[in-house]
Amino acid sequence: QVQLVESGGGLVQAGGSLRLSCAASGRTFSGYAMGWFRQAPGKEREFVAAISGSGGTTYYADSVKGRFTISRDNAKNQVYLQMNSLTPEDTADYYCAARRRAGIALKRDEYDYWGQGTQVTVSS
Repeated sequence: QVQLVESGGGLVQAGGSLRLSCAASGRTFSGYAMGWFRQAPGKEREFVAAISGSGGTTYYADSVKGRFTISRDNAKNQVYLQMNSLTPEDTADYYCAARRRAGIALKRDEYDYWGQGTQVTVSS
């Protein structure tokens, strides 16, 4: 069982930056691919970014490519999402997810564990 706790959300002006963190329990963190998803009010949860267990492979949704960066520190059991050049369209609850395989995945149902989410609000 893996428990995930997100932090770092908040209110930021358009053009600003935030760094989300996700702390994971467990002793084999590098065996889990990790992902970030987001859900805006009235919309379905969507893929944002993913990273392989080793950190060597990453993938981004087109909407965040070039602005967001996913990274991980396996020694600390942490995964991060650096978000730059934020726009009001980035406003959503952001969720960290873990997959019981090291290879990345893009679909919600490929992930086995989810955090409770952290809210990001970008004002115009």
